[in-house]
Amino acid sequence: MSKTQYSESSITVLKGLDPVKERPGMYTRTDSPTHICQEVIDNAADEALGGFATEIKVEIHDDGSLSVKDNGRGIPVGLHPTEGLPVVELVFTQLHAGGKFDKKSGGGAYAFSGGLHGVGVSVTNALSSRLEVTVKREGQIHRIVFSDGHVIEPLAQIGKCAVRDSGTEVRVWPNGKYFESPNYSITELERLLRAKAVLLPGVEVSLTRTPKGQTEPQTQTWHYPNGLKSYLSDLISEAQEAVPVFASENYIPAGHDGDFTVGEGAAFALTWLEEGSCASESYVNLIPTPLGGTHEAGLKQAVFQAVSNFINHHNLLPRGVKVQSDDVFGKVAFVLSARVLDPQFQGQTKDKLTNRDALKLVAAVSGDPLELWLNQNVEAGKKIAELAIKQAQARMRSVKKIEKKKGSGVAVLPGKLTDCESEDIRENELFLVEGDSAGGSAKLARDKATQAILPLRGKVLNSFEVHADQLFGNAEIHDISVAIGVDPHGVNDNPDLSGLRYGKIAILSDADVDGSHIQVLLLTLFYRHFPKLVSDGHIYVAQPPLFRVDVNAQGKNKPARKFYALDQNELDGILERLNKEGLSENKYSISRFKGLGEMNPDQLKDTTMHPDTRRLLQVRIPEDAGDETQSIFVKLMGKGEAANRRAWMEREGDTAEVDI
Repeated sequence: MSKTQYSESSITVLKGLDPVKERPGMYTRTDSPTHICQEVIDNAADEALGGFATEIKVEIHDDGSLSVKDNGRGIPVGLHPTEGLPVVELVFTQLHAGGKFDKKSGGGAYAFSGGLHGVGVSVTNALSSRLEVTVKREGQIHRIVFSDGHVIEPLAQIGKCAVRDSGTEVRVWPNGKYFESPNYSITELERLLRAKAVLLPGVEVSLTRTPKGQTEPQTQTWHYPNGLKSYLSDLISEAQEAVPVFASENYIPAGHDGDFTVGEGAAFALTWLEEGSCASESYVNLIPTPLGGTHEAGLKQAVFQAVSNFINHHNLLPRGVKVQSDDVFGKVAFVLSARVLDPQFQGQTKDKLTNRDALKLVAAVSGDPLELWLNQNVEAGKKIAELAIKQAQARMRSVKKIEKKKGSGVAVLPGKLTDCESEDIRENELFLVEGDSAGGSAKLARDKATQAILPLRGKVLNSFEVHADQLFGNAEIHDISVAIGVDPHGVNDNPDLSGLRYGKIAILSDADVDGSHIQVLLLTLFYRHFPKLVSDGHIYVAQPPLFRVDVNAQGKNKPARKFYALDQNELDGILERLNKEGLSENKYSISRFKGLGEMNPDQLKDTTMHPDTRRLLQVRIPEDAGDETQSIFVKLMGKGEAANRRAWMEREGDTAEVDI
């Protein structure tokens, strides 16, 4: 291993623009030269922001260079009072030299600007093989030329112009060795220039270039007389708006006492979307901030506060729901243009604003106008509140989402499930049995080859209005889902039925009112959360008998007999037949099953479980009865339908045939 010398001479001091050339990634994006050209465009935009320029012209030339021309004041060409060099030369050759410092005292050239470090165009110069600056100022035209950051043609007057004709033109030849691709991002340039036109009312912005495959240059021009509102409408043209676009522009007025400076503030346009991705763009002093920052946080805070006040004022919040900031802002599409006296960015690329005061500033100037608009447009406000509340409910469900219990990567079958030997769903069956005692009888009565038993304790949850994410909070529903091997799904979903473990799923409950109630609760579960099983014919209802008739033996030729009756009607039919046979009442006895648990295994097998002797009804919904079925379920199982249920029972109660 060689020994490396480390002494005083080992320390290298990079001077001038050498730090930029050594580590360009610290100062700009190196995927393409687009960003170093954006620095020049931003300088022209700062002139327009200050009210000194009315046009910005960008042109991509056939030799790969790019020029930016404005009709602002023109960069000063005189000697700097302390540095002794022309100011235009200092701006392009010295890091941290510019006219955007000393804003509060008024000694700087700009009150509001995107530039703040004095680094931008000097980086452009350092990473360009050639850079030309032409300045029109005070009736004279000056030019200076650089190469790799060094002056190769000193500042010189090359002509005269009208005194009122002023401005700056910078032409850049990016040095390809610093960039992964020599090509400009046309999409990014177009977006940037379009945004400058939007954010600078009255300023015309253009891009001239020769499209690929053509010989003549073409010019695109951007001019937005309606500013942010029309720009946001363009951004979300393919999305569905929930409410009309709202736009506002508010800056701190003269004579204001407070923490902010006159002229600071924000302009914004926003709306809420029903569908589609939420377009959002933010700017600080016309500089795009794709990563957002404190100004976006200020707008978010203002929107949340305004909507929260509206919801509370109109008493729209359901019990148990708490709306958070992201619930309100999640569906917002917006364009925000903040004006901050002394912006602080994260990194030289200025992708994110970090001023803490910017949050307070934007929140302060945006909240009142938005709240006023909401209260003047109550229907729009209620629509926004509805969207926010839906988002809050979805968030609360997702936080409480209950997953299947898993072990070793697969769903764990319920411990109380008595499974069958067959895995062929063409023949195997699952009986959902009411109660543990009935479950015990069913286990002894079953055909263990093809019949499985899952006993249920008590009544299953009414799942009609329970969201799918919350279903597994109920142990019985969790066990049913795991046992059958299918996850809950909606009517329009495409569930995976490859894990279905049983071809028939039979509901087996007592033949009384409570049993009917459990049956309805289970049917509600399958109808609402497992509709594919219903439509594919996998759900059945077993019908155990309610009565047993024991007929005494009538001599040697007529042994004792047993009859089972499903309900009172069947019992009456059996008794009528016995009477026709001439049997008196003392020749037979009638017993009523209080529940499945009273049946011994043989009785349960013969009456309810054996395929040859049982009654098993398949659950189906007729094709033309979908709406009617839905309305019946809503009336019977909906939480808010108590009044309708009562009216229905009062109207139809005398027609019910129930054994109580």
